[in-house]
Amino acid sequence: MKDALEQIRSEALANLAAGRDEAAIEALRVRYLGRKGELTTVMRHMREVPAEERPEMGALLNRIKDEIEARIGDALAAARADARQARASERIDITEPGRRPVVGRLHPLTQTTEALVDVFLALGFSVAEGPEIEDDYHNFEALNFPADHPARDMQDTLFIAEPDGRAELVLRTHTSPVQIRVMETQRPPLRVIVPGAVYRHDSDTTHSPMFHQIEGFLVDKRVTFGDLKGVLTEALRRFFGADTAVRLRPSFFPFTEPSAEIDIGCFNCHRRGGSCRICKGTGWIEILGAGMIDPNVFQAVGYDPEEVSGFAFGMGIERITMLKYQIDDIRHLFANDVRFLRQF
Repeated sequence: MKDALEQIRSEALANLAAGRDEAAIEALRVRYLGRKGELTTVMRHMREVPAEERPEMGALLNRIKDEIEARIGDALAAARADARQARASERIDITEPGRRPVVGRLHPLTQTTEALVDVFLALGFSVAEGPEIEDDYHNFEALNFPADHPARDMQDTLFIAEPDGRAELVLRTHTSPVQIRVMETQRPPLRVIVPGAVYRHDSDTTHSPMFHQIEGFLVDKRVTFGDLKGVLTEALRRFFGADTAVRLRPSFFPFTEPSAEIDIGCFNCHRRGGSCRICKGTGWIEILGAGMIDPNVFQAVGYDPEEVSGFAFGMGIERITMLKYQIDDIRHLFANDVRFLRQF
């Protein structure tokens, strides 16, 4: 038995010297000192030791047990201290400066849209939205575009074919269908603007298959062309500057009569003096189209053109953004290049 006790002692001390973590040391404690441990098993065989040897074996057993318990206690204390130190080294230092988060910014198209919307909200307009997939009636017919009207060819329409092959639906070519939808469900007086995406089969440095417009219209009794000029002149001066020159040129749109193209004085020439490539030396920049709403449009929505009148206008957000920031290729606005977008 003496040899067995000495062997248990030497193995236990060697294993404790090799064990570094708390779990391993706890496993050794169970192995040697547990209820079914090796020393406990030896103690159960003490009755088999001759009576004259029991005092000596009992003393040896207790000495080895105490030694192993002491070494296990020391090893556990050391392992726990090492664990605390390791946790302390991994703890977050709250005094250390953090990583500054990357702050995003609004896309230049969004900036322009929100600025224009704010201008018209201040003038008493409200905002409306409508579907981007339209039927032929709202996109063309109700806006005085008959099926054989040549102005339809100017729209470069993207059609959506029905399962039976009929192309009844279109990606809206302008935001004007929302004008029809609003007037179908509401009665005058109306002051509404409609920002949103539109689609045409066109793509080059100044045109995109998808772009953005703001449609606006005002309907009430005794609305005149003078009201149109006054509202749009005020809106353009609020957006581009109080000293912005504004002029109207006769034009044609199927859904307005009379119609006009509205230009502003070239702000680049005004700022630098002389002429520039933005206005091509004319001193004027075309901004939007407008006109008095055609009586046929009023009749399509159930309004009496003898009782009400109104005007409508529309402008391209990309064009205004490109002019404002002097961007020479519309494709930059849709490339999602962060290096480009960080400039605005």
